[in-house]
Parts: sequence; C-alpha cells; structure tokens
Amino acid sequence: MNSPVLAAVLAALLAAGHASAQASGPAPTETLADAVRAAVASNPALAAARDRQDALAETPEQARAAGRLTAEADATGGYDRFDYGKGGVATVSAALPIWTGGRVSTAVRAANGDVEAGAQTLRDTAADVIEQVVGAYAAVQFQQQAVAIARADIALLDSQVAEAKARFDLGAGTQTDVVRLVAEREGAVATLAAAEAALVAAGASFRAVVGRDPGALAPPPADLAELPASLDEARRRSVAANPAYLASLAARGAAAARIGVARANGAPSVTLAGGYGYGLAFGRDPSGYPASAAAGVTLRVPIFTGGLVASQVRQAQAGSRAAAHDADGAAREAIRAADTAWANVVAAHVRVAAGERAVVAADRALAGVKAEYVVALRTTLDILIADESLRGAQLALASSRSDLLTGEAALLRAVGSLDRTAIT
Repeated sequence: MNSPVLAAVLAALLAAGHASAQASGPAPTETLADAVRAAVASNPALAAARDRQDALAETPEQARAAGRLTAEADATGGYDRFDYGKGGVATVSAALPIWTGGRVSTAVRAANGDVEAGAQTLRDTAADVIEQVVGAYAAVQFQQQAVAIARADIALLDSQVAEAKARFDLGAGTQTDVVRLVAEREGAVATLAAAEAALVAAGASFRAVVGRDPGALAPPPADLAELPASLDEARRRSVAANPAYLASLAARGAAAARIGVARANGAPSVTLAGGYGYGLAFGRDPSGYPASAAAGVTLRVPIFTGGLVASQVRQAQAGSRAAAHDADGAAREAIRAADTAWANVVAAHVRVAAGERAVVAADRALAGVKAEYVVALRTTLDILIADESLRGAQLALASSRSDLLTGEAALLRAVGSLDRTAIT
C-alpha cells in the first residue's frame, strides 16, 4: 500500500473514532491544554494540597497572637452554708506581653518558613498532576494510533488475502500464499485486540487524573513552552526554580528559626496584666458587695527547667542540621532530574527523526514489493515481511513521539517551569 492509500485508511479510521466519540458523549476533540485545565480544576489530590496549604497559612497568625493583647471574663456562683449563703463573683482580666524573650518573633519566622515550604510543595504537587496529565494524554494518543495502525494492517491484509485467492483461482498462485496471508491477518486481529485493551487501560488512567473520559485527542504541541536550550541552562534553572528544592530551602530556614524558639523558652518575659472583679452575696450579710481591681507588671524568669530548655535547643539544632542535609540532597536530586530529562528529550528527538525516515522508507519498500509481487518477482512472504516492517516503524514512531512529550514534561518539572502556561 502506498503512502496516499495508507493515509486515506488512517484518516478514515480516525474519522470513525471521532464520530464514535461524538455519539458517546465526550468532547469530539480535546487538546492537551484542555486536559490540563480540567485536571487542575478538579483533581482531588491537588484540591487536598490546596486546602492543606490554606490551613498551614494560618500558622503565622497564630504565632503572632502570642504577642498580642488578650482578655477574658469569668463568672462563678454557688452556695456556702457556713458563710455568706448564696453568692457569685464575676471578673474581667487582660494581659499584654511586653517582652517575650524572642518567643513570638522566632515562632513567626518558623511559621513563615513552613508556609513558604508548603507553597513550594503545592507547586510541586501541581506540577506532578500536570505531568501525570501529559503522560496519560500521550499514552491514550499512542494507543489510539496503535489501534488505527492495527486496523489499517487488517485492511491491507484483507485486500492481500482477496488478491491471493484470486491469483490461486487463476492458477497464478498457491494455496500456501493464501494461508500465509490468512494466518498473518489473524495475528493482526490479535494485535488489534491487545491494542484496544491497552487503549481502555490508558483511558482509565486518563479519567483518574483528568476526571473525565478522553475524546478524540488533538495532536499535542510540537514542543512544550519554556524548555531550556542547553544542559547547562537546565542545571541552572533546576537549582533556581525547582519547587522541591525551594521547599527544602524554606524548610531549612524554618528549622533554623526553631532553634531561637527553643532558646527563647529559657529567656525572661514581661507581661502587663490587669483585672477587675465584682461579687454579690445573699445571706447573713446581704449588704456586702465586694469588688476588687488590680493592675501590674509580671516578670517571669526561668531559673531551673530540669534540662528541658537545653534539650529542646539540642533537638532544634539537630533538626536544623538534618534540614540542611535535606536541602543539599534536594539540590542534587533536582540536578539529577534535569540531567536525566535532558538526555531523554535529546534521545527522543533523535528517535522521532529516525522514525519518520523509517516510516517513509518502509512505506516505499512495501509499495515496491507489492509491485514486484504482481510480476512474480516477489513472494507472499516478502509482502508479509515488508508489511510487518512498516507497521513496526509506525508504532516505533508513535512511541517515540509519546516519549518526547512525556520527556519534555519531565524536563520542565525538573527546572520548575511545568505549569498551565507551559501547555498551550
């Protein structure tokens, strides 16, 4: 089958799949950007990460509250048979920390570090979801192409079987030619069944991450946006913008601030406090209405804590050292991910270019073998080998294009640029 005929068969199959998608409900065409938007809006893992970040964002305010004015009111009532009988008392008190020994400021710094680390972790979670979407999209598109190729192969073999039977009836061929082609066709049917099953599995993965069934997928962009131009650039960007690495740096800062929090537990503190109380009594002295008011400054100086503060400081210092090591490890991992992704993208580009040339050559070879078969210069086996070569080249090209798309997504995630703007 020559290139125009093969293209026509593939176009017809894709059109049939397009019509089937319209009839069953999903959108007739869906772009990669559409899938990413749907996943970002509805993915439960990403939604949970956003809510956790919202909860974490409240911790600095809670830390600041320890240095602000607080007030409370209390009231009690009861009965005393030996003294005043029935009575009650109400008090209002307030306290304003004047000096906390650094407790508040260090706690706020630690909380802000936690929030920043959480924000970068949220970025990484969003990038992970987008990378999953790209992988699912590429897998579905590859399996759709595999199904189309298998169906085109069956269509080709059907025509070859019919032609071989006609030649046999005319005495120009043998029964062996016919049965070989029939056997090859049945093998193609089995291949189609496997491809259709794989397409169902890929669709299930797509639905899990995007939240809906895939329709007829549009070709992805030739290259994703904001890709680094060189390996050196990829490495620089990985340590400047990789969200996992930036999260580790923020966590390191928060851990260092917690050393100050632990030390502040042994520092003096000064609080301005005041209160007012009013009592009402019934019984032996019904005219008594005791009231009191007080205001003053409270100085708290820890003298001996049983080693608690010293232990807390040592614990915080160890945690800070561990966070520093984690940051070093995250930097190495970011560079490793960039190196690996860059190598994969370069290799995928080479495979795509080679695959395109292989498909053209295999298509021409099949057309030539078929023409020579007509004049008895080739055998049925030659046709089967040429057909298998073309089908293998088409599948290899589709796989390479899928690998290129997923590789570019991995590279963008490694350098901290995988977001919705990169998928256009």
